[in-house]
Amino acid sequence: MKKLSDEQIVDSWKKNVQPWITAIRENEIASRVLVTNAAIVEAVVKQTPQSVLDVGCGEGWLVRKLESLGIHALGIDSVPEFIEYATHAGGGRFRTLPFGELSHDVLQEKFDVMVCNFSLLGYESVHHIFQQARYLLQKNGSLIVQTLHPVAGCGEAKYVDGWRDGSWAGFSDAFCDPAPWYFRTLETWKALFVENHLALSDPLEPLDPTTQLAASIIFIGTVIK
Repeated sequence: MKKLSDEQIVDSWKKNVQPWITAIRENEIASRVLVTNAAIVEAVVKQTPQSVLDVGCGEGWLVRKLESLGIHALGIDSVPEFIEYATHAGGGRFRTLPFGELSHDVLQEKFDVMVCNFSLLGYESVHHIFQQARYLLQKNGSLIVQTLHPVAGCGEAKYVDGWRDGSWAGFSDAFCDPAPWYFRTLETWKALFVENHLALSDPLEPLDPTTQLAASIIFIGTVIK
């Protein structure tokens, strides 16, 4: 069995830039259109931030949306092609930055909110982002993470932390080489916040109106100074 890693995630996304841009532009992902896009925007806006760092911004839709609401946003991503597209589209600031290099020393600024919208798929990179969060956030700033709900996302596998093979099931045939991802239980997600000096509020569980099942889970942790 091949060893799965954070590097394979980035490699996969580099191969799927154009299919992903098309999927977002043409609203091909029903759960995002029905539930999760609005849910993450609402979660961020409720923090009344003046500045937001979007970690794993992809083609930049969330940055552009926040900017349209008067919230200054910077989007970073490990994949240069996403940042090239986002920069050309405009509507915010964008920067290519591997997750493992994210730090206050590199960005030289702090934010009211850091948001990770379905972008925390790895192991080492996720731990690094959580470790850096309190240095990148203003006093009482928040880290907001929307991800696949651990219960819904477990499938038939054992409910334990570990690497899982990826899948593009439900996506167009243009996608290839699905990225692996690191599954975390609900308790493991909560522990990441607590261990990194972030006070966790009750998670949000946006419901899919067609299934009445949780379409995702949203964690919100506030810096403890």
